[in-house]
Amino acid sequence: MGGASPSILIDRLIAGLGDWRADRIAQIRRLMHEADAEIVEEWKWMGTPVWSHDGIVAIANPHTGKVKVTFAQGAHLPDPQKTFNAGLGGNLWRAVDLFEADVVNEKALKDLIRAAVSFNRSTLSGTALPKRRPNARRTSGSHPAHRKST
Repeated sequence: MGGASPSILIDRLIAGLGDWRADRIAQIRRLMHEADAEIVEEWKWMGTPVWSHDGIVAIANPHTGKVKVTFAQGAHLPDPQKTFNAGLGGNLWRAVDLFEADVVNEKALKDLIRAAVSFNRSTLSGTALPKRRPNARRTSGSHPAHRKST
């Protein structure tokens, strides 16, 4: 299929922004790689930088007036420094909205990245906490599909 690699597409996005958001996305990208040397850059949804390791870790999107860094499993991640400031009402995703005047707490953001990678790995290995309580076991005759017709 050819085409440019995700890394080149992210380079082009950064170069094309031409304002403070370019620096912010470049900073986020750097932090992703510093937090996890095995993180993989992807390009999804017709123009979204995505960083993955055993599943999506986070995405970054430039918006008018901000850069939004969204963690796919954010609701499952510890956030002792209260870094998440957006998307707090959702069941799964959590985000950090970064504005031009913000000073990024790089340590806290790297901690979230590492926590996301750990969560993804634990999910693959089956050691993550279950998302919901398993259904009670049914006896063979209790489900309508198992009843004999008369």
